Amino acid sequence: MATILNIETSTEVCSVSVSVDGQCKFLKIQRPSGDAGEKSSHSLLLAVFIDEILKENGLSASDLDAVAVSAGPGSYTGLRIGVSTAKGFAFGAGLPLVAVDTMLIIAAMAKKLCTADYDLIVPMTDARRMEVYCAVFDKNLKQISATEARIIEESSFTELSSGKIVFCGNGAEKCMEILQNDENIFLTDTFTSAEYMAEFSEELFNNQKFVDLVYFEPFYLKDFVATTPRNKVI
Repeated sequence: MATILNIETSTEVCSVSVSVDGQCKFLKIQRPSGDAGEKSSHSLLLAVFIDEILKENGLSASDLDAVAVSAGPGSYTGLRIGVSTAKGFAFGAGLPLVAVDTMLIIAAMAKKLCTADYDLIVPMTDARRMEVYCAVFDKNLKQISATEARIIEESSFTELSSGKIVFCGNGAEKCMEILQNDENIFLTDTFTSAEYMAEFSEELFNNQKFVDLVYFEPFYLKDFVATTPRNKVI
């Protein structure tokens, strides 16, 4: 039985949980309200959430067995903040670090929330315009297609034409008009959350699948491209 601090910052949602024996016991989460331009400030929130979740539940670093972090893909900045914070906490506390696939986290939430029959789960995170990061899982959360970046078109996912597909994550809503048919199911209120890391971080810990505290890097999938604001004078 392990007590694990789970950190998830791969999208606009910032969340931290403490899990015990593969079950989420405590959760801190902030989702943007939807106001134009509002985003969670992971750099400001994350350290506060970690401190609060431990203090409010009478825990300290010495009560933990490991730290888990969402591994990507997702927001370059969010992943960088989450991984660097997880590394720093784990190193300072002398704890091992495990990395949980972000797509798996979203798929786990969809599996819990979907009440209809389905055959496949396709979690998506928004990669701007009509591009998403996505993967394909069966109903038992076994990954059957590699995580990739896709430009969404009418022909997208036609190779999965047999059976009902659940599309989920913050990239699913913008794909509805293109991919909607009588079979597909869209769970647009599914998102990345440390709540759904518990089962997987426990399994990784039990199997001692730790990542290197020095050399581990998140799965960015695509290189970061810096842009210059339009109103910036050079």
